[in-house]
Amino acid sequence: MRNFIGAGIAVLLIAIVWVVFFAVPARIDANLNAVIAHDPYTVRSQARTLHETIPVADLHADMLLWMRDPTQRQHRGQTDIPRLIEGGVKLQVFTAVTKSPKNLNYDENEANSDDITMLAMVQRWPVGTWGSLFERAMHQAERLQRVDEDYGPEFRMVRDRSELRRSLNVGALAGVFGVEGAHALEGEIDNLDRLYDAGLRVIGLQHFFDNELGASLHGTAGGGLTDFGRAVVRRANEREMIIDVAHSSEAVVRDVLALSTRPVIVSHTGLKGHCDSARNIPDALMKAVAEAGGLIGVGFWDGAVCTPDLATIAEAIVYAVDLLGPEHVALGSDFDGAVTTPLDASELPALTQALLDAGLDEKTVRAVMGENAVRFFLEYLPAP
Repeated sequence: MRNFIGAGIAVLLIAIVWVVFFAVPARIDANLNAVIAHDPYTVRSQARTLHETIPVADLHADMLLWMRDPTQRQHRGQTDIPRLIEGGVKLQVFTAVTKSPKNLNYDENEANSDDITMLAMVQRWPVGTWGSLFERAMHQAERLQRVDEDYGPEFRMVRDRSELRRSLNVGALAGVFGVEGAHALEGEIDNLDRLYDAGLRVIGLQHFFDNELGASLHGTAGGGLTDFGRAVVRRANEREMIIDVAHSSEAVVRDVLALSTRPVIVSHTGLKGHCDSARNIPDALMKAVAEAGGLIGVGFWDGAVCTPDLATIAEAIVYAVDLLGPEHVALGSDFDGAVTTPLDASELPALTQALLDAGLDEKTVRAVMGENAVRFFLEYLPAP
C-alpha cells in the first residue's frame, strides 16, 4: 500500500511538472499570439507573381521569446523559420523582449513589475535569466545563433552589410537581432558592447515603461532622454547600430532626432491620423523621422491600425505612403508580440494582394513589402 501511494505521488508530481513546464507555456503562447480564424485568402496570379520577386522584409517580430522550436513549422504563434520562408521573407528583425509590466496598457505603466520573470522560469530558461534583463537578452541572442547553426543554408543571422548582401544573393532568410527596450543594458554602457558582440544590431530604446535611458510613450515620466540615454545613442551611432524609437515618448523621439548622426526606425507602429490610438505618435513626428531619412514599419494589430484585417492594414500603409513618401514605409508586423493578427508569416502574399487592391502600383508595393527595408539595412548595418 505504501509503495502504491508513493508511486501515485510520483505520478502526480510528474503530471504537475509537465503541466507547469510544457502545457502552461504552450497555452500562454497560443492565447497571446493568435491568428484570427479566416477562410484561405485569395491571392490572384498578378499578386502572387509580384510577391515572388520581392525580398519581403519585416522590422519586428518577437519569436525568440516563446518556447517553441523556431526551426520547425508550428501550429501556434505567428512565426517560425519555415513559415517566414514560405511567406517570402528575406529580412526579419528578431527582437528580444526582456521585461513587460503587469496589466500592460498603452496609457500608463509603472516599471516596478515584470511578467517575463515567471515566463522565463516556466519556459526553463537558464537560471541566470530569472533575475537579469541583460542575461535574458543574451539568451535570446544565443537562441537566434543556434537557429543559424541548426537550420541550414536557407537561414543566416547577419551582422553587417556584407553578410546581408550575401544572404540576399543566395535567396536565404536573413535574421537581424534586436532588443525591445535598452533596460536590458541594466544601466551599464559596456553591456551595449557585449550585446553588440553577441550580434545586436537594432536597439529599441524603450518598451512599455520608463527606463534608465528616458521615458516610454506608455510610462509615467513623459520626459526625454537622460544623460545615460544620450550616451547610449552616441555609442550606438559609433557602433553603426540602428536605433528604434517604436515605444519611446514623443520627447525622446525628438531628442534622438536632434542627437543621432544616423536615421532611426519606428519598427512597429500605426499612423495616428489613420488610427487615433495611444500606441501611435503624432503624424508630425512621424514626418520628422522620415525627413531625417528614417523608416516606419506599419503594424498588423489593433493597437496600430484599430481594426486588424488585411484591408485596414493596407489602408494604413496607403495613408503612410501618402504622408511620408513611399520610400519611408515598411512592414512592422509585431508577429508573436502578444498581439492578434489576421494572418501569420506564411500568408504574407495576401498582403501584397491587399495593397494592390487598395490602389498601390507594383513599384510602391515592392518598396513597402521589402525593398525599402533591405535598402535601409544595406546602408545602415555596420560595415564589414
